[in-house]
Amino acid sequence: MQAVSLFSNCGAGDVGYRRAGFGFKIMAELERQRLEVCKLNHPRAIGIAGDLRKTWRDVVMDWFFRRTRTERPDLLCACPPCQGMSSARSGMGRGDNPEHGARDQRNLLVEVVADVIQCLRPRMVVLENVPQFLTKLVPHPETGRGISAPRLLLERIGAEYYFFPVIVDLADYGVPQTRKRCFITLIRRGEPALDALIAQGLTPFPALTHAGNRVSFGQHFQEHPLPPLDPRWDHTATTPGDRLHSVGRWAEDDRRYLMTAATAPNGGSAWDNTQCESNCDNSQQVIGPNDHACPQCGQPLLRPIVREKDGTVRLINGFRSSSYRRMSEHAVASTVTTASGHLGSDINIHPTEHRLLSVRECARLQTFPDDFKWGEVLAKGALGKIRQMIGEAVPPRFTELHGNVLRHLLRGEIPPVAEMMPANHRCHQRGVTKFGVTQQLQLALATPPADDCTA
Repeated sequence: MQAVSLFSNCGAGDVGYRRAGFGFKIMAELERQRLEVCKLNHPRAIGIAGDLRKTWRDVVMDWFFRRTRTERPDLLCACPPCQGMSSARSGMGRGDNPEHGARDQRNLLVEVVADVIQCLRPRMVVLENVPQFLTKLVPHPETGRGISAPRLLLERIGAEYYFFPVIVDLADYGVPQTRKRCFITLIRRGEPALDALIAQGLTPFPALTHAGNRVSFGQHFQEHPLPPLDPRWDHTATTPGDRLHSVGRWAEDDRRYLMTAATAPNGGSAWDNTQCESNCDNSQQVIGPNDHACPQCGQPLLRPIVREKDGTVRLINGFRSSSYRRMSEHAVASTVTTASGHLGSDINIHPTEHRLLSVRECARLQTFPDDFKWGEVLAKGALGKIRQMIGEAVPPRFTELHGNVLRHLLRGEIPPVAEMMPANHRCHQRGVTKFGVTQQLQLALATPPADDCTA
């Protein structure tokens, strides 16, 4: 089955769909370097680099005139940038204020997706984004009123497609990290399996495979072991023969190393450290959560601190629950992000070793295959770029499961009910009462908004 990918990143999520039987003919990505990685892993695809607001017509032309004689694609995948939607980014403002939604113009990139859909008329469409994608308001391009990105998309194409949205945590599909995402599958009206799918109360998503049995960090790396790393010396900070399993160097007296080494294993937080830079014995001392100095010598504790210009020291403000903290071997890993190589950006410290997670560990938590090709990006040692691509990827573990469902439906078949997600399932399973309910959201988005509608 033939597919097109928009906002392809490095093509990792598309690897899962390819395993499920979809061949990507066209891949479009803003950054040329990422597109080269796509083409390495999808060698039969033609790559279109550049801003899709300018190049989407090239996607259409290549489909019709250069790559295929098929009337329309079986599948169109689109993963618009989520930075402007994410609640994790400061400065993005309130989700219910369309003026705030206008702060990042990428929030309106569903218009480009709509343009391609209207021209190519794919049989199915899959969009992936953060959960806020369903609810964050952006200004309507013509009227300026507040509208969500999915409703804007349906305003353009809704008459031709049936809309199935869901919010899932991919840890419930065996991905060894918590990763909450919104997926929207659009099925073109007239597809043979659509009526049967609706009649049976099913959605075009796979049933949860690990809802009560998530894969922990320790379990995953017990099954996929990697050698230990130590950032203090060059020969222990990397693994011979695997440049991805490496970490940045921290000298033995580097404060980052000292603070990490003082942090308790398996979920410990540097905010709780009582050891100071002079290594005083503070076991009998009372140290409060907001203290930054050793009660004995006055030196800074090995906690996250800031040194002001006047020489004074204070604790870093905020983010105590989500930074400078170790992962736990006994729990599912925290979300892998683009900032996995920066101490303090996320929960990205190894459970027991005194270091951050390596690039290889992040890739495996994202379920990348070990034979995924990085080409010149790896040859040039641009591990920071690779971390960014990994952090923005859709785990192939999920997309393969999803792709298997879509392949059956495109053949006019309904997979066994036990392998399908029922409508409203996310409401019953996770208490998603507003935006994860397929039938209710289908109705809400298909209903024309009132003139004064702001939701």
